[in-house]
Amino acid sequence: MVSTTQIKTIQDIMRKDRGINGDAQRIEQLVWMIFLKVLDDREREYELLDDKYKSPIPKKYRWRTWAADPEGITGDALLDFVNNEMFPALKNLRINGNKQAFVIRSVFNDAVNYMKSGQLMRQVVNKLIDDFDFNRSDDRHVFGDIYEQILRDLQSAGNAGEFYTPRAATQFMVDQVDPKLGEKVLDPACGTGGFLTCTIEHVRSKYVKSAKDERTLQECIHGIEKKQLPHLLCSTNMLLHGIDVPSNILHDNTLARPLTDYGPKDRVDVVVTNPPFGGMEEDGIETNFPTAFRTRETADLFLVLIMRLLKDGGRAAIVLPDGTLFGEGVKTRIKEKLLAECNLHTIVRLPNGVFNPYTSIKTNLLFFEKGKPTKHVWYYEHPYPPGQKSYNKTNPIRIEEFDAEKKWWKKRKENEFAWKVPVQEIIEAGYNLDRKNPHSTDDCPGNPDELLDQFQALQQQIDETREKLKQELMSALGGEA
Repeated sequence: MVSTTQIKTIQDIMRKDRGINGDAQRIEQLVWMIFLKVLDDREREYELLDDKYKSPIPKKYRWRTWAADPEGITGDALLDFVNNEMFPALKNLRINGNKQAFVIRSVFNDAVNYMKSGQLMRQVVNKLIDDFDFNRSDDRHVFGDIYEQILRDLQSAGNAGEFYTPRAATQFMVDQVDPKLGEKVLDPACGTGGFLTCTIEHVRSKYVKSAKDERTLQECIHGIEKKQLPHLLCSTNMLLHGIDVPSNILHDNTLARPLTDYGPKDRVDVVVTNPPFGGMEEDGIETNFPTAFRTRETADLFLVLIMRLLKDGGRAAIVLPDGTLFGEGVKTRIKEKLLAECNLHTIVRLPNGVFNPYTSIKTNLLFFEKGKPTKHVWYYEHPYPPGQKSYNKTNPIRIEEFDAEKKWWKKRKENEFAWKVPVQEIIEAGYNLDRKNPHSTDDCPGNPDELLDQFQALQQQIDETREKLKQELMSALGGEA
């Protein structure tokens, strides 16, 4: 049976290879191999169920052909085969309407083989052969847990940490939005697929009762990811969670399409997401949005996009930083639109450290429904567990901590953690959603961590404004020339 020990052994083998530099590359190298291995195991199952099944991968490049024999091709011959034959073939795989071929080609479009030693690559391949069979149910469940650990490891792999949202927060958001069977669910910045896998598990456990229901579920899961590594991780994650052909996981930038291009056929029932925040989009992306909402702050653009994508009656849960709540300028106009077009019924305010070590900025979970204006906003201040003052990698937030919110959710009353603010009060405050807990016994105007978070958010706004002014000045000077 596969275990964390075997995965660590594989990563230790990779560390010996001079072509791999750092955890992110090691994980990327491992995952394209896992993708092909898992796909091959799934195809063996398809072949048993359907005599007419034919793989879209030419026989020469299927895992069972080049990898499955432990005494097979190795050394320079293996490197030459992978780099100069297999990768080009998979990157240019003929699609011809085959959804599975589309998935494989998308996964390998920007994939890279970092390894320089064919002998070490053969060792890695052999460990995957000997220790893992996806068609063994025990291996499948254990490997699902190991895959979660691989994703958590990305937190310490430089910028790759942005791909991972703590499982407890993800699960809580999905549970409260409660996607139903047949509803189209989208994560427009899906990363490694955490929200989508939670959605799959949620719908399966509550609503899937037959093979027909399962087919319906498979068609309802949609994700879009801009970067190659998380897209590869997400596609593999979908296979591991029983999505036979994850053709609805697209390798694309959701924001690169003009907002007005999204029409009725693009509308969805549910959005659950943690859009990247604290970063800027590339030049020109903001011009895809109406003038009033133009900004290069990624999280703000995603909030505008989500409002566009939701059907009337559609529901959303989204992670946003404090800066969005109290920010002014474009942020004010976005919040005005949000409160006018959607019922922003709940904001769960998370404490410091939930997203450590990715960011120390305080974050919030916003829940809203499109089609009705907001009348009032309920706030819930999520407390640390008793005796705990922060979260970290070894002591993360746990799903059990959200039991109090879940119990309060349907029968809402004000308490030491929950309070209600009329929308008119928010409007009169300049659409400032950064509301402090009126039941707090802390009379201090702000503890050091909160003040630092606000300073960082304001600094981000200043940097964004400075960049915008710089671009406008350069454009004006160019025009005069």
